[in-house]
Amino acid sequence: MSPDDSIVCVWPMSGFGKPLHYRVPASLQASAQPGVLARVPLGRRQAIGLIVEADCSTEMPLMQLKLIFDLVYPKPIMTPPLLKLAAWLRSYYGASLQSVLETMIPAPVRQGMKAKREKYASAAERLDAEALAALEKKAPKQYQLYQFIVQQFRPQKKSLLLQRLDASPAAYAALLKKGLIIEEHREVARSAYDDELGQVEYAAGQDIVKNEEQEAACRSISKSLRKEKFNTHFLYGVTGSGKTEVYIAAMEETLAAGKSVLFLVPEVALTPQTVGRLRARFADQPEARAVVWHSALSDGERFDAWMGLADGTARVVVGARSAVFAPMPNLGLIVVDEEHEPAFKQDETPRYHGRDVAVYRAFLEDVVCVLGSATPSLESYRNIKSGKYHVDRLEKRIDDRQLPMMHIVDMRQEVMRTRKPVTISSTLAEKLRDRWEKGEQSILFINRRGYNSAMICGECGHVEECAHCSLPMTYHRSDDTLKCHLCGHETVAPWKCPKCKSDQIRGKGSGTQRIEDVAQRILPKARIVRIDTDTMGRKRLFREILSDFRSGKIDLLVGTQMIAKGLDFPNVTLVGIVDADLSLHVPDFRANERTFQLLVQVSGRAGRGDLAGEVVVQTFTPHADPIQFARRGEVDAFLEIEAESREQFQYPPYRHLIRQIFRSRNADKALFFAEQFARRVEERVGAKIELRGPTPCSIEKMKDYYRFHIWYFTRNVSGLMAELRAVEAEIPFPKDVLHVFDADPMSVG
Repeated sequence: MSPDDSIVCVWPMSGFGKPLHYRVPASLQASAQPGVLARVPLGRRQAIGLIVEADCSTEMPLMQLKLIFDLVYPKPIMTPPLLKLAAWLRSYYGASLQSVLETMIPAPVRQGMKAKREKYASAAERLDAEALAALEKKAPKQYQLYQFIVQQFRPQKKSLLLQRLDASPAAYAALLKKGLIIEEHREVARSAYDDELGQVEYAAGQDIVKNEEQEAACRSISKSLRKEKFNTHFLYGVTGSGKTEVYIAAMEETLAAGKSVLFLVPEVALTPQTVGRLRARFADQPEARAVVWHSALSDGERFDAWMGLADGTARVVVGARSAVFAPMPNLGLIVVDEEHEPAFKQDETPRYHGRDVAVYRAFLEDVVCVLGSATPSLESYRNIKSGKYHVDRLEKRIDDRQLPMMHIVDMRQEVMRTRKPVTISSTLAEKLRDRWEKGEQSILFINRRGYNSAMICGECGHVEECAHCSLPMTYHRSDDTLKCHLCGHETVAPWKCPKCKSDQIRGKGSGTQRIEDVAQRILPKARIVRIDTDTMGRKRLFREILSDFRSGKIDLLVGTQMIAKGLDFPNVTLVGIVDADLSLHVPDFRANERTFQLLVQVSGRAGRGDLAGEVVVQTFTPHADPIQFARRGEVDAFLEIEAESREQFQYPPYRHLIRQIFRSRNADKALFFAEQFARRVEERVGAKIELRGPTPCSIEKMKDYYRFHIWYFTRNVSGLMAELRAVEAEIPFPKDVLHVFDADPMSVG
């Protein structure tokens, strides 16, 4: 061993489960810093690991430590604050560091992917007339290719040259061999949504006139930005109030100061629109290059985006929740749009919440975080009321446009009048016809896919359930199948009841396919398109449909939550919410909050242009608080009522909730270990917390696994999580019993 060797602590990215110490040769010491990926020996194989600590010590004899082979990339792929964030994620969400790092670092990066390199060609010398004529005579294909390359001002991509000129690789190789052209290799960035610039309604440099409320919000956030200290602002604005313009103003100031911006949106669907809008506004500022980040990217796009952010060539990232881990060495601002959305919550370990991670990262980086919503979550509302968040309000729509008028249709009366099940009420049908005749556009929303939500026998009451989940299967008429939307299992729809052989088995309940069918009968000549995960198989199809809708090629959109929020279509004057009760009558303490948010957000898609908007809400419970408060547009009043109810029962946000889920193919085993775990936790910390369970989950069986859960109510998540992990270490779980911790769950089903 060289006396100049230093020691680093490396976490192998190979499921090893613990960090290891390695020696670093003097030639690599300057670069072998925390956050750098290194190739290391692991047993008899080579592995890639993350350096988590440099210049560290170990009790192991130095001569027994192995040398790292080399560094995967010359620069860190995680910043020091991100390493601290990883430690916090591990303690707060009760996850292993392995799972945390795998979540934070995209697979192509941690697997050592290299940048894409393309061959470019340029002319080496200009031939005189005689040599040129000789080349044309002897090799006309070479002559044509050479002439084109000579006429270009800059090197051209080889693949593009051969394609455009229909030239053969042999002709290209011959020119290269003769020394008439020079070939060089260049890195080529794979960037998603490069064509979005054409899909926005304004161009770079266009002046946007802000109203007084927007200006006040901009000044408030600007004041915090200038202090360069951690602060959380909440932009509390009604739908269509111009929150995005306030975000952009804060971004412009941050970029002008030479810093970077992280912009989170809840859904992949919203990313293209947001990227296009930002790229259009910053088109004349090459230093403000925006990259996209979400799960639908290819490995190459994901790798290039990450590296562009890590080396500072890209200073704006727009993405879904996982973008919160983007390696931005000079971060200045974090924006979280629609912070209330459940989509910010990860449903796999570590089960982090993108909004909460964003605020904590802003704290670690000492930067400003801006959260925005028309319908704040109860957690954020409590932080606003306590003064933890600074609130900036936008109470008017831009250009003083009116909020849409909301009509509540009591479906009980509709059924009594028609004496049969009703999918689209006469009120909604008449308004759909009216909008179509006027050349205006409409949206129908139902948060359920398929044609019918279940198949039920009218004779014996049998319900066709999934063989792997305790859930009715959904009927899809397009291919006459029953499908489980949890596990994906599908089977041919039965003609007779499998139990009593009656032919009275029928579909009940409505999904997007049925709504599309009924709407087409109401508007037989209208251009109607359905958007849900069943129809969005192709990568760019969603963007193409939204582009067609924006340009007026589509009259009516029928869809699920993919079209429920964030999208901006000026010619939409009617939104119909087909079944407002779907999210209301579920066993979840957040049901009222979620229903209210959905009603307000979906209705906000109407009347965003010069024409007034209307919303029709169909419900069997018209007097429910979420529906009545949404009808009147009283957001604060609803939040106050809901907060009182939560406080009375000490539900979040007044106490934190940790949900522990046990799964096994053997129900008795899952319940046994859940009971053992609960008993030990009760013995250790029973006096400090409230423990409920174990009880069966609302969906007791999922993907052949029986599920039980325990609820722990606490005021100190990290402290309780440490105790839970200690109990976990004491219990020898068999391989066929799995369990996970979910801190601050958004769903308790």
